[in-house]
Amino acid sequence: MNENDINTDIIGNGGQQPVEYTDDNIRHLSDMEHVRTRPGMYIGRLGDGSLPEDGIYVLLKEVIDNSIDEFKMHAGDRIEVDIEDNLRVSVRDYGRGIPQGKLIEAVSVLNTGGKYDSKAFKKSVGLNGVGVKAVNALSSRFEVRSYRDGKVRRATFERGVLTSDSTEDSTDENGTYIFFEPDATLFTGYSFHADIVETMLRNYTYLNTGLAIMHNGRRILSRHGLKDLLNDTMTTDGIYPIIHLTGEDIEIAFTHTNQYGEEYHSFVNGQHTTQGGTHQSAFKEHIARTIKEFYGKNFEYTDIRNGLVAAIAINVEEPMFESQTKIKLGSLTMAPGGGVSINKYVGDFVKTEVDNYLHKHADVADAMLQKIQESEKERKAMAGVTKLARERAKKANLHNRKLRDCRIHFSDAKNDRKEESCIFITEGDSASGSITKSRDVNTQAVFSLRGKPLNSFGLTKKVVYENEEFNLLQAALDIEDGLDTLRYNKVIVATDADVDGMHIRLLIITFFLQFFPDLIKKGHVYVLQTPLFRVRNRRTKIKNRAVVAAADARADAGKKTDFITRYCYTEDERVRAIADLGPDPEITRFKGLGEISPDEFKHFIGPDMRLEQVTLHKTDQVQKLLEYYMGKNTPERQNFIIENLVIEEDRPEEED
Repeated sequence: MNENDINTDIIGNGGQQPVEYTDDNIRHLSDMEHVRTRPGMYIGRLGDGSLPEDGIYVLLKEVIDNSIDEFKMHAGDRIEVDIEDNLRVSVRDYGRGIPQGKLIEAVSVLNTGGKYDSKAFKKSVGLNGVGVKAVNALSSRFEVRSYRDGKVRRATFERGVLTSDSTEDSTDENGTYIFFEPDATLFTGYSFHADIVETMLRNYTYLNTGLAIMHNGRRILSRHGLKDLLNDTMTTDGIYPIIHLTGEDIEIAFTHTNQYGEEYHSFVNGQHTTQGGTHQSAFKEHIARTIKEFYGKNFEYTDIRNGLVAAIAINVEEPMFESQTKIKLGSLTMAPGGGVSINKYVGDFVKTEVDNYLHKHADVADAMLQKIQESEKERKAMAGVTKLARERAKKANLHNRKLRDCRIHFSDAKNDRKEESCIFITEGDSASGSITKSRDVNTQAVFSLRGKPLNSFGLTKKVVYENEEFNLLQAALDIEDGLDTLRYNKVIVATDADVDGMHIRLLIITFFLQFFPDLIKKGHVYVLQTPLFRVRNRRTKIKNRAVVAAADARADAGKKTDFITRYCYTEDERVRAIADLGPDPEITRFKGLGEISPDEFKHFIGPDMRLEQVTLHKTDQVQKLLEYYMGKNTPERQNFIIENLVIEEDRPEEED
């Protein structure tokens, strides 16, 4: 070993000298700079607005939460939310108005707010003095007005920097007005989606009966709280009328349906806790225990809860959430510093009120008992099959050649990247091979199907265990007992963009709808969009090179070649690419995912991958659609196919 070897061992990092670390490296960021530098700490992901968890909806929620807190304090019963061109938002409430002397601090200085004072806000969502400041910092333009006692103070900001501040007389009603336009340099290509916004606003009204929210001039109002929520969201009818019970700081609603599995909607202080938490866990435990004790039979909890659709909302003093985005409750007690536990509070209410209700409504009790007995009968009928299937799945999980797992899972409670976890369900080894070689092994798993899966429509859940492929998929997702243990945040169906691929896609979605509908209802199922064409020009003389360079986000950067590549997802994109890249571009049509090389595939499953979320709404008439398309061959479907059959000629080969 020579002297250079010794130095390399000592220094490490390939023998390079360490970067100098001095006082100049120590920086202090202002509040607004810190939010802009580390937005993920405050709003989670950025995104473009295509998904409900994207940052622009967190910004909107943070503003509306303050108005909701005013309503909870009996100050103002209407909120106006206007979204212009799906880009700019204004929210006006008619509460007390932010105290004008501290208006600037209230919207621009972290850890500043009125909710540290429990006299002013006892059971609020926002308690940390962060929310609206993050909105200010992450907006290219932000304006706040406080209308109070005949005066209005108005302040405007750009990316968190104050640009104007004025006070004048006003005859408007007391309250607060906030305008913000998310910073497009951070939220690239963003757009507010009306359906996502409306769902958010409806949830607010369910939790705040009597509150009217005007959304672009349309009124949203709920008179029956969580009962309205279930009526508006259930895609199948309840076996008995919805049981709706309210108490001090708690409200529940539930019924049983003929769908498989369980489905829960939970809220804390008006905040939709999409990942549940201590209140939801308590409800699940005590609703099953109460029903079991009412009938005095040794029912399994899984049989009692099978088909249950329920909602719970509680109010907690100073709630503790597991992240700034407040989607999972971590509080153990109803108030800070001890007091009654959430588990006991929920349990006592459910035990008393549900038991009383069932004693008073014998018809409901009989219908519920029949549903539980049917679930028990079905479970026992397939007990042997289930045991064998579980053993088979357990063995397969040790070395499942169909599953290429990742390191980080959605069920990893304390992993900061768990939201990124996803699994691609592919057709055949060819497609799965390309994805496997180009995936992020930390967060992306791959499950390979063996050809077309079974059409599960109309079959009982026994088929999930009898069919090896379905059983292994269920085991890979870990959803046999519900979504609490779901291993991947996104379940992505990745099939070829041809007739066979569409059929496989439909069969997989049918499987989820039939046996795990909550997987779709909770927004976990997606379809991967992959390009149909690759348009490439190897020549250096290209029309309007500046336009091409700006539009081409996936050029072969870093390679010593003269050609520019565009990937096209539609025929229109192909035509535009030819116009941009001519003359005589090389065109390749991808006939299947297996034809896309791993080097190319990594672009399509990276941070900017195109996903289409599979959604489910009450108006979709899912059962009728499944009967028509997936049920036994009917004359109506045969006639439809005959009348609409199109013979598509093969496109001549266009690749050089």
